[in-house]
Amino acid sequence: MSTESSSGMSRLIAGYQRFRANGWASNRQRWAALGEGQQPDVMIIACSDSRVDPAQIFDVDPGEVFVVRNVAAMVPPFETSPGHHGVSAALEFAVQFLKVKEVVVMGHGMCGGCKAALTREMYGTEPGQGGFIADWISMLDDAREQVVHKHGDHGAAAERAMEKAGVMVSLANLRTFPCVRQKERSGELKLTGAFFAISDGLLHILDEATGDFTPA
Repeated sequence: MSTESSSGMSRLIAGYQRFRANGWASNRQRWAALGEGQQPDVMIIACSDSRVDPAQIFDVDPGEVFVVRNVAAMVPPFETSPGHHGVSAALEFAVQFLKVKEVVVMGHGMCGGCKAALTREMYGTEPGQGGFIADWISMLDDAREQVVHKHGDHGAAAERAMEKAGVMVSLANLRTFPCVRQKERSGELKLTGAFFAISDGLLHILDEATGDFTPA
């Protein structure tokens, strides 16, 4: 093990020890209940970016939210082709078995995945050299055309527009899942789009009727 990785793990272990002494020990009853199962009301689909931890942003306790994180907070469209459908499996579990009442798609500012989708500046296209990323963010290609038409393919305005467009793409893809579509129609499930701006720490909520994001 390298010195760098050992140092990183050492920091994690130190954090775990603080958690055991404070967060876990002072809330034993809560953890005992969680040991019997989970009943979150909300699923959050967020980016893997290290700066946007949903649990921290929403200040929630363990067991309150079911979280899936991936590059650019993307939801792929419903499909039954062979493969490993990680996001689809998590969505199916949350909606069908945990029976969450709301799914929140949270994009964020300074998103590397959205910027790559916009500028198409990749390190490579071979798997392991950028190919997996390129394939994943190709889900934003149609949205990119509209953003580029209005804002160009570089600059702060274009990047922000791409980041917000990504949220709307994922919401649209969520509705291609029969279980999501049916439960939203019946009122059992609500879909919400959100955007967290790293630069000022503000959370914005999407009004799907207007396409505008307004501060919460």
